[in-house]
Amino acid sequence: MVTYRRVEWSIDSFAPYKSPGVDGIFPAMLQKGREVVLPYLVRIFCACLATGYVPAIWRQVKVVFIPKSGRNSYSGPRDYRPNSLTLFFLKTMERLADSYLRDEALPLVPLHRNQHAYRAGKSVGMALYQLVVRDGKALDQQETALFVFLDIERAFNNARYDTMFDVLVRHGSVYTIVKWFRANL
Repeated sequence: MVTYRRVEWSIDSFAPYKSPGVDGIFPAMLQKGREVVLPYLVRIFCACLATGYVPAIWRQVKVVFIPKSGRNSYSGPRDYRPNSLTLFFLKTMERLADSYLRDEALPLVPLHRNQHAYRAGKSVGMALYQLVVRDGKALDQQETALFVFLDIERAFNNARYDTMFDVLVRHGSVYTIVKWFRANL
């Protein structure tokens, strides 16, 4: 999962001057110093994955509050949106894990074709379109159709970690990935 080429790809996938975390390291610093830094990063990421450990410094987050547009005043907390700035080492590890899941685990045990979460090109809008346009043929044929729309945001916000880890295992993820996600959460 952690290879020199994948780490390089992950680091290059960041915009060079994206806001840094508490360590002050911009992606451009890693991108420009790749010849020196990459061999060490590959070893660090392999060790983190093998041990299921997330270094304490990586878990530190800098929160910046960004004013929401279109407000008449900015006097209350609802007038701002929190933006969490994490370290690029953690973000790189997350992208490596995501790339492993998408490229290696999910092709072996794919998601259901009607699942719209965690799928490129699928969204809530696409799900609604599918229901109303494609499956809405009953309306054109003067038949009865019942559509039920649920806001299940709370279901995701309150999902148990053990359930998430079980799904990772069922979809063919290796134990080290599950162990690393467990440590990360």
